[in-house]
Amino acid sequence: MTSDLTIRLAAAADAHAIAVMSRDHIESGLGWKYDAPRIARAIRHRDMVVLAATEPEGRRDALRGFAAMEFGDERAHLTLLAVQPAHRRRGIGRALVDWLVESALTAGIASIHLELRAGNQAAKRFYRALGFSETVLVPGYYGGREAALRMIRMLRSPGPLPVAWRPPALGHKE
Repeated sequence: MTSDLTIRLAAAADAHAIAVMSRDHIESGLGWKYDAPRIARAIRHRDMVVLAATEPEGRRDALRGFAAMEFGDERAHLTLLAVQPAHRRRGIGRALVDWLVESALTAGIASIHLELRAGNQAAKRFYRALGFSETVLVPGYYGGREAALRMIRMLRSPGPLPVAWRPPALGHKE
């Protein structure tokens, strides 16, 4: 990864570029579900984190990758992640996932879930290397035409967060 790479929260101005990357590198052949208005809503949504990985290019910053994750009470769902093909294998995807995992840990999330095209061997290897495990194959998940592989990364045991410290009980003398 280059030192000029910046990972930041996506802004409304990033929605179009993120949507185009999703269309071209995630949703290719499936129809365009994550268009610019939907990405803009995700950026504004209080339970979503949308990240942009950018590098300086000329007089502007160029989008190299992005990720979107929805946070629930105990589970997070990594909805989208893509890196421009010319910039893959430079640690950008790993840096995006690391940022999201750290956020999930801070939020007390127990597990991160995701789906990927079952035939996408490169993505499967990538997520395995980041600690994700395969859970189930879902036939016809993508538009009734293509199977999805669901994966999970456990961050902690499910259930209430353990209380780290409690004040000592004050005893009273009779």
